[in-house]
Amino acid sequence: MMKELVFATNNAHKLQEVRSILSDRINVKSLQEIGCDVDIPETGSTLVENAGIKSRYVFQQYRVDCFADDSGLEVEALGGEPGVYSARYSGSRDMEANINFLLKKLKDKTNRQASFKTVISLIIDGREYLFEGVVQGQILYEKVGTEGFGYDPIFVPDGYSKTFAEMDPPEKNAISHRAMAVAGLTDFLFTL
Repeated sequence: MMKELVFATNNAHKLQEVRSILSDRINVKSLQEIGCDVDIPETGSTLVENAGIKSRYVFQQYRVDCFADDSGLEVEALGGEPGVYSARYSGSRDMEANINFLLKKLKDKTNRQASFKTVISLIIDGREYLFEGVVQGQILYEKVGTEGFGYDPIFVPDGYSKTFAEMDPPEKNAISHRAMAVAGLTDFLFTL
């Protein structure tokens, strides 16, 4: 029988990405499918804290095995910004505004090193387990590509000549920070 987990996210892009990575191994249910329409606040100061806040909320309210993630873009020249504030870096959740704000802050910087990081908090039978994925890369000077979401149009992973937004979903899902964290989660689940 296929394992079933609830993914504690309201982000349709993340849900679709994780479902495509896990489709043949785990039945990933959405918050909507369990009747949860709450926008769980991300009040932590780290990715680990935010992922844990979301997974613990779902477990405590619905008593289901679940996982949540938090992801962030960390830019070296900006001291790790936007990091935990990636989704609202410009002061709003408008990703176009966030990208433009980031590019403006990097305008005169030659160091374009950055990393995308995902932390997953998994709760199984009330116990929490953490998984992390990190991809190193560079920030471009302008957006390129139309696939993906978030900062994908300005991030080129090391070893590649195109942005995440230029990659088709299977290519991105093979190398992304989220895919790495999900791989750790999957490996763990199938050792239980």
